[in-house]
Amino acid sequence: MADPLFEFLLRQGDNTLVLGHRISEWCGRAPALEEDIALANTALDLIGQTQMWLGLAGEVEGEGRSADDLAYRRDVWDFRSLLLLEQPNGNFGQTMMRQFLFDAFQVQNLKQLTGSANERIAEIAAKSLKEATYHLDRSRDTVVALGDGTAESHGKMQAALDLLWPYVGEMFICDDVDTALVADGIAPDPSQFRAAWDDTVNNTIAEGMLKIPEGDFTHKGGKNGVRHTEHLGHMLATMQFLPRAYPDASW
Repeated sequence: MADPLFEFLLRQGDNTLVLGHRISEWCGRAPALEEDIALANTALDLIGQTQMWLGLAGEVEGEGRSADDLAYRRDVWDFRSLLLLEQPNGNFGQTMMRQFLFDAFQVQNLKQLTGSANERIAEIAAKSLKEATYHLDRSRDTVVALGDGTAESHGKMQAALDLLWPYVGEMFICDDVDTALVADGIAPDPSQFRAAWDDTVNNTIAEGMLKIPEGDFTHKGGKNGVRHTEHLGHMLATMQFLPRAYPDASW
């Protein structure tokens, strides 16, 4: 197994990198100017967090790779992002439902990481938690407003929840990387804060007059199974084009 700490840091950085890029695809295309600005700011927050996570990952790896190297010079097979975050934006409601489901997870994840035995991880988590808390407040309010809105908006939000729900289980899978870091006091077992996530999500979904899909089914991908590369590959082709076309270029 690769260095568990390096793998863990890649997961954190890849999650924020992929979601940040996905959200940035809305720039100039959001349904209202206020939403356009808010989404752009969220994307910038996530990319800033990526810089910290992948920067530390490069230091831990010790092979001279920077955050940019890890972001732009890895192949699709080497990414560790959650499958939920790799899904296309779809309509605005689908984007915000994806954001909410992750935000509810990320706030709990970062709260736990602020107590990490690794001081650098604890510092990054503390800085990121403030932004993640704001992201959750906003995405939660949007899910409620659209879910309890018009018949059309309600239908689109329910369709988004039905589509994305099979991907949420992956967030709480505990594998060998997690087990190793839990033993060292560096990271939490994600399954331990599933109940807190459930409380946030269930209350929000109910307030938005939506319904959690029935059944316990989970796509297993980036963390604990075979990678699905279709969506991520298309995204990376865009994200990595300039660094690959003009390697080592300076601006």
